[in-house]
Amino acid sequence: MFKSKYLYPTLATVAAVSATGVYLNQNKELAATLKQNIQSLNFFKNSTISNETIDKSKVFLGDGNWIDLKISKIEELSHDTKRFTFAFEDPEQVSGLKTASCILAKYVTPKGSNVIRPYTPTTDVDHKGTLDLVIKRYPDGKFGTHIHSLKEGDSVTFKGGILKWDWKPNSFPEIVLLGGGTGITPLYQLINEITKNPEDKTKIKLFYGNKSQSDILLKKELDSIAAKHPEQFEVKYYLDNVESSKGDFKKGFITKEDLTSHVKPENQVFVCGPPPFMKAFSGPKNSPSDQGEVTGVLADLGASKQNVYKF
Repeated sequence: MFKSKYLYPTLATVAAVSATGVYLNQNKELAATLKQNIQSLNFFKNSTISNETIDKSKVFLGDGNWIDLKISKIEELSHDTKRFTFAFEDPEQVSGLKTASCILAKYVTPKGSNVIRPYTPTTDVDHKGTLDLVIKRYPDGKFGTHIHSLKEGDSVTFKGGILKWDWKPNSFPEIVLLGGGTGITPLYQLINEITKNPEDKTKIKLFYGNKSQSDILLKKELDSIAAKHPEQFEVKYYLDNVESSKGDFKKGFITKEDLTSHVKPENQVFVCGPPPFMKAFSGPKNSPSDQGEVTGVLADLGASKQNVYKF
């Protein structure tokens, strides 16, 4: 197995870190992200949008307004992750989001404090009537704990969207996706957007790490896309614990050797996962507006800011 000075933590390693420590590390970047996202939306506050200019076919207009959506369905995806389906007021509406975008979710605590978190929808941008969010509950996560306590018929407040990467078909011959845990959501947006378009010939390689087989999120959807587009999309699963001999899983870490033939100057790499995962493979973002230098495994492979994007 490849050895280097970099550690290759899987999600079991992440779980071993104290919950409080992980949560605080996540919130450092989260605070900066929210500050920029909210500032980017604030300029709408003093503007007036006439009824004639409002696109009523879209739910999220990027106008800085908070809207309430009701939960129409809740599915358990793992012991700590659920998929929440939110219904639009008009079943003919689409979200109005582009790939790849996130939205902000908010709830008000009993003490009157706002808790705001960004989430990436997994619903196709052209889907009408509903929107799906896959949300993990962390031990000390305020919003995750709150939304996991809700039931069908309850409402959640949102605003957005916030465009992270404006995907253009055939921008690269191949994209390489590195994901850990719930970091799959923006990567899934890209996978779905590319493979649904017969004119987009971009090849996709997904390397996805989790603690165990039961922790793999959106596996049914990923496997279905891989079966329909075998020449275009390939997924490799990496697990800390392989529970059975069935399935195409690799025990252990995503290694440098696994990525060598795919990380090339002409290809784009997208990375999303918990802080230790990001640190090992790409290095963290400095801020929402500054991707920071590429370090870790991808730097070892010669990648740079020009062909690596950190969600």
